[in-house]
This record gives sequence, C-alpha cells and structure tokens, in this order.
Amino acid sequence: MQKLHFNIEINALKEKVWHTMLDKETYKQWTYIFAPGSDFQGEWNKGSKILFVAADENGQLGGMVSRIKENKKYKFISIEHIGIVKDGKEDTTSEEVKDWAGVLENYTFKEKDGKTVVLVDMDSNENYSEMFKTMWPKALHKLKELAEKVVKQ
Repeated sequence: MQKLHFNIEINALKEKVWHTMLDKETYKQWTYIFAPGSDFQGEWNKGSKILFVAADENGQLGGMVSRIKENKKYKFISIEHIGIVKDGKEDTTSEEVKDWAGVLENYTFKEKDGKTVVLVDMDSNENYSEMFKTMWPKALHKLKELAEKVVKQ
C-alpha cells in the first residue's frame, strides 16, 4: 500500500467546507470527478456503515462498502473501506476484497483566518495510485468551487 496525500485551501469557514463535502447534494457534485452519478447510502456517524456507489452503464450499482471509523465534527473524518459493491451486491469476504480491506481515507479540516485547509490522507494500492493522483486534485478543486460560492438571498 502507498500513502497518498492531497490538500487544498478553501476561502470558507470549516463548517461550510464540511457541509459542502458531506451533504448529499454537494457530495454528488464534487465526487462526480471519480464517477458520474457518485452518491452515498448511509450516515457519516462514527461506527456507521456507508456505501459509496454509482450506477454503471447497465444501471447496476458498484462501489465501496465502508465504515465511518471516526467523526469529529468540523475537524476530522476517517473512512475505513471494508468491501465492494458489485452488481448491486455487497462483498466483504472475497479474495479480491481481502487484499485491501481495512484501508483508510481520512479528511482533516484546519481553519485559519477564515480559510480552511482540507487534507486528504489515504491508502492506495499501486493499481489505483496514478488514478487518484489525477482525480483527487480535480475533485478538491470542485469542492473549493462549491464551498466558495456565495449564497444569494
């Protein structure tokens, strides 16, 4: 496994960045970079199971079975990936899954002077590292764009 690190500074308070990253509607917008139609099913509460999914070209759900390992609101969230969703079915026991089950994806939010730095630290096997190195900066840029939008009243 390789450790990957990404970060971005966003001109918004950490509460707004947190909600932009994790609220369902805006989550779908910034994670579109990883897979069109990206969504989650479940809750962000510590200990909760959460599925990160998108439909394939045949309409079948695929993605990750995960667990929220830690959630310190507006500061830190840790996601432990424990399986996959393939053709709409959860798999947490196959050989394919055993190779990487337990990998972590961590988000840290640090605020200073009204700006928030989002740090992403994650484990990745070599097969996916280059893809993540390309996609994460784009996804974080989209998150920044969404979080910095001024809400008009």
